[in-house]
Amino acid sequence: MTALRILTLMAATLTMGLTAGAFALYAHTIMPGLGRTDDRTFVGSFQAMDRAIMNPWFIGCCFFGALLLTALAGVAALRTGAFVWIAVAFGLYLVAVVLTVAVNVPLNDALKAAGDPGRIDVAAARAAFHETRWVVSNVVRTILTTGAFGLLAWALVVTER
Repeated sequence: MTALRILTLMAATLTMGLTAGAFALYAHTIMPGLGRTDDRTFVGSFQAMDRAIMNPWFIGCCFFGALLLTALAGVAALRTGAFVWIAVAFGLYLVAVVLTVAVNVPLNDALKAAGDPGRIDVAAARAAFHETRWVVSNVVRTILTTGAFGLLAWALVVTER
């Protein structure tokens, strides 16, 4: 059981770190960079990146993988000193998942549904996207997942004691 507990916790920590990193990359590089572009570039680039991120690696291994593996790590750590840290990490990440599904995904989908940037009013599509709302939501997701990553890393320390 100890090996299973450590392996699930390590996997949860790694996938949470990858997810936090992806959200952070959008927060400190991608969205600020896109924010400085014209409407056509913004809409076309965001649509292309959103289509690209919808892949098994990110969705399965990172986004939902982090949720599932953190839950499994928590179950494996029941009645240990690491459980509380894993449980709080799970809670933080669950809030990030709900935020993603409630705010970011609908905005992403609406921008993709706006159509080909060469055939639509890109200024109207960008305005309807609610860029500031997306950015603020993503910063919150970044903080939540970074906190969850830190808690899972601490749970690894506690597990070794």
